Amino acid sequence: MKPSILLVDDEPSVLAALQRVLRLHLRDRARFELFSDTRLALLRVKEHAFDVVISDFRMPVQDGVAFLGDVHRVQPQAVPMIVSGSADVSTLMRAVNDARVFRYILKPWNDSELVESVEAALNHAHAQREQHQLADAMRVQRGDLSTSEAERRRLEALEPGITHVDWGDNGEVLMPPLN
Repeated sequence: MKPSILLVDDEPSVLAALQRVLRLHLRDRARFELFSDTRLALLRVKEHAFDVVISDFRMPVQDGVAFLGDVHRVQPQAVPMIVSGSADVSTLMRAVNDARVFRYILKPWNDSELVESVEAALNHAHAQREQHQLADAMRVQRGDLSTSEAERRRLEALEPGITHVDWGDNGEVLMPPLN
């Protein structure tokens, strides 16, 4: 399965430029989803697993650090990155400390540095996924984790929310509201 990269920026021209550069260099090794609204992007994060999430810092509804913090609560395995025109030290510190940002890339970016950073993030995501699978396999082998719980974790990492079911008062399965 191809790795998934989520790109979030309130400026459509920046989104298009990011996608163009990454597609040119990564070719068809990854799939991309683009959002200009953090609220819609977060809804998508609740439905689909992303390996890398790249966000602008300054956006109208929610800044990139807060957005990436929300992403981390839903998908702790997603590797967060920020692309920003701000080189302010306090912003950088907040990004690293609050959102656990893997890379902070300044605009205007250098294409080759951007691609190298995204490739490093994809490699990091892959290594994390393997590490979690090996740890779960060891827990199953030791009897600390049931095989069904290990499978639930694996499925949840692939498709966030897939194992969560809302039950009604009479035992019926409740469907999520249509937005």
